[in-house]
Amino acid sequence: MVKENVQAGTKAVWAGEKDYLVHGATQVPIVLSVAYGYDDMDEWYDVAIGKKKGHIYGRNTNPTVQAFEDKVKILEGAEAATSFSTGMAAISNTLSTFLVPGDRIVSMKDTYGGTNKIFTEFLPRQQIDVVLCETGNHEQIEAEVAKGCKILYLETPTNPTVKITDIERMARAGHESGAIVIVDNTFATPMNQNPISLGVDLVIHSATKFLGGHADALGGVVCGPHELVEKIYHYREINGATMDPMAAYLMIRGMKTLHLRVRQQCENAMALAKYLQTKDMVESVYYPGIETHPNHHIAKKQMKDFGGMLSFAVKGGVDTVRDLLPKLQFANRAANLGAVETTVGPARTTSHVECTPEERAAVGIPEGLIRVSCGIEEIEDIIADFEQAFSHAESVLQVK
Repeated sequence: MVKENVQAGTKAVWAGEKDYLVHGATQVPIVLSVAYGYDDMDEWYDVAIGKKKGHIYGRNTNPTVQAFEDKVKILEGAEAATSFSTGMAAISNTLSTFLVPGDRIVSMKDTYGGTNKIFTEFLPRQQIDVVLCETGNHEQIEAEVAKGCKILYLETPTNPTVKITDIERMARAGHESGAIVIVDNTFATPMNQNPISLGVDLVIHSATKFLGGHADALGGVVCGPHELVEKIYHYREINGATMDPMAAYLMIRGMKTLHLRVRQQCENAMALAKYLQTKDMVESVYYPGIETHPNHHIAKKQMKDFGGMLSFAVKGGVDTVRDLLPKLQFANRAANLGAVETTVGPARTTSHVECTPEERAAVGIPEGLIRVSCGIEEIEDIIADFEQAFSHAESVLQVK
């Protein structure tokens, strides 16, 4: 067991593994068995009903998966955690666990596109009242929460415009109305932000992103108090969105370098944001670490660092995006984030591909917005790469 006063980087390496090491191994094994056998019928029954620790079937629990869950819960300072096959499975299963027809949920307009679709398309079909407030309008959110709601759902920083919400203030408002307060902490990671310490009930991660960090495994995780996580686990074990043991192993391996990766990604994002502010082709830069960000003061209060994600809008919209992005040599043009490689893409093909141009515009996402997930490369090379890509785009614009 890792001591409480140990730094987060040390926890990322050591936490949650000791109980799962076997035969003197120093690494958590990949347990691929679907079923677990028992000669003692009474012991089998005790494990099956949760009276005794153990495993009976892979859809329910797995040793490798459990080691991953333990590592995340320790990093987030939570009592318990349960995992899922994807980040969206974590979000949808968590909401489905607690919401029934007639319930009311309050959230914000700027959530990830998939989450937004749950709010605007799927939950209303189930006769669940969804209220989406202007992101960053704390007074509006508080007023809606005060009317009563089952869940207050936040995402901060948001995907892709990295808007910031005051977690502590919103958690207080939610609890005053008896709501379960949930925060998607994917962009910040446990290295930069711990919502539970700010009063939140449940923290969600798309583990596919920064936790895994190498773009080779899908997964999601929710952590919080035993009472709530056990309910989510029960919903997940019956509905079957189980994390694969191989994915769990890759997540554990990736998380051992989480603090190193995130530290470099934060440093690169800050430098790149400042560079982008100097470019004539850039209309606006979105990064909570720069003082021009409208809620920089809130980010500074609740985050240890400002994250590896930023976005920027270019003059000329989609046409400029078409000219600029293909010229980047050290960036994947792909719908992913949080990996060791820099990854870029417009919201129209990444975070909000499910939405129409009108829906994107309604939440303040211009068609010329480019999301950047900074990798761990040398920042001088990344800036030089962007510089030559901008030079190309400018030359094309002059010809046109």
